[in-house]
Amino acid sequence: MFRIAGVNLDEHQQVWNALRREIYGVGPVLARKACELAKIDPVRKGKDLTEEEKENLRLAVEKNFTVEGELRRQVTGNIKAKIDNGSYVGSRHRRNLPSRGQRTHTNARTRRKGKRV
Repeated sequence: MFRIAGVNLDEHQQVWNALRREIYGVGPVLARKACELAKIDPVRKGKDLTEEEKENLRLAVEKNFTVEGELRRQVTGNIKAKIDNGSYVGSRHRRNLPSRGQRTHTNARTRRKGKRV
């Protein structure tokens, strides 16, 4: 196992797959871009990487992308700002309702905490 952005990555998976599965904020595109920046073949397994390659990958992810705790704080801050502004989306967040225009008459049970009416 090796650590990137405070997360342990599985060494038996392909590098790009381990990045996108384990690190919050890294999807398929950013995972391949990180491998490209670190000059690593994305389909190599983590156990086949040298320590220098692992360090290059860690630096590429941490310097070029907003991931994990910092990204979570940013998203939470954006939601809090919408609530404080009194915007419509903020009011939907405050009332625990869907904020992207979905209907709530018959669906949205999970967002409405499973209430049965």
